[in-house]
This record gives sequence, structure tokens and C-alpha cells, in this order.
Amino acid sequence: MDKCRLELIGITYNQIESGVYAVILQEADGTRRIPIIIGYPEAQSIECKLQEVVTPRPLTHDLMANMLNEFGVTLLEVNINKLPNGVFAAELLMRDSKGLHVIDSRSSDAIALAIRVGAPIYTTRQVIDEAGFEPDSRTAQPKTVRNRSADMKPGKSQKPAAARIDDLKAAMQRAAETENYEEAARLKTEIERLESQTESGD
Repeated sequence: MDKCRLELIGITYNQIESGVYAVILQEADGTRRIPIIIGYPEAQSIECKLQEVVTPRPLTHDLMANMLNEFGVTLLEVNINKLPNGVFAAELLMRDSKGLHVIDSRSSDAIALAIRVGAPIYTTRQVIDEAGFEPDSRTAQPKTVRNRSADMKPGKSQKPAAARIDDLKAAMQRAAETENYEEAARLKTEIERLESQTESGD
């Protein structure tokens, strides 16, 4: 099988149809990308890991990763394929003391688990040829959070950046404690944007 390694680019959402998310994967040695439609819980789980949001309790995929580690099971790689009906599926190649095991999985669960344990993600050249697309300037960049600071009216007084960052960090912690992880991820992105501006002197 002619395998092609994939890199996770990010999550995108449909601004018209609520609740529709897609994970974007790109071939490691090229520019073509594959969008895979996923559900909100999986999008939330992937984004929490990408944004390094610390949750008070482990999410489902955190639990899976912890169990693999506890029982001495290693996820060697994830292989994504496309079924005849157009749906993406995945196989988990695992190893334990008894040998190798191949386990069927949803692609979203496989990706969420792979990024937690550092396992590589692969597909075939055939899948890339069938489902891949070339990004261009008209293609929206993957994102899961809206930059709500753009909604502020010109001339409206704002707190100093340091104070705003402290407020956002407190809000992010509250969001994580109440398991509102999408909001926590949004706030973390806003914090990073403000910190970047502060460092550059903007």
C-alpha cells in the first residue's frame, strides 16, 4: 500500500449550517488537503488538545490515552481510508505484549487519540487523489473560534492589555471548570493574540 503521511492543520466550521465541523488534514510531503466531517464532541476534543486547554477532568479521548498507557498498549499509527459510500473510516494499529492488533475506528476518534499520544496519521495516495484539494487564497483557513474583539466599536474605551489578559485567563479557567471547552478554546486564542500584540509593541 502506497502510504501518505498526513498532518493535522486544524478544524473548520460551517458558519451557515450550525453544528457542522470538519477536520483538515494535509499531506506531509505536499499541499493537498482532505476535509473530514466530524461531530461537535470530536471537534471539541481535538480543539481542546490543539489549544492545550487544561480540563478539570479527562475528556473521553484523554481517558482512552490514559488507559492505553496504563495497560501498556502503544498506538503505532492511524490509517484513514475512504469507504465505498464516501464516508471516511480509520484503523488503529496497536501493539501490546501479545503482538500487533488492528482496530476499526471512526476517523474523528482516531485523530483525537493520535494527537494525544503522538502517533502518525496515514492515508493512501488513492484517497488523496480522490478526496484531496489544493488550498488557494479563496479557501477559508481552518478555525474554530471567532475573533470577537473585531466586534468592538471604534473609540470604545478598553482596559490595558495586561488587565484584559488577566480577565480572559480567569474567564478561561471558569469555562474549563464548567466544561465549556469550546469557550475556553476561544478565550485561549484571544489571550494568545493579545500577548502576541503586547510582545510586538502593537
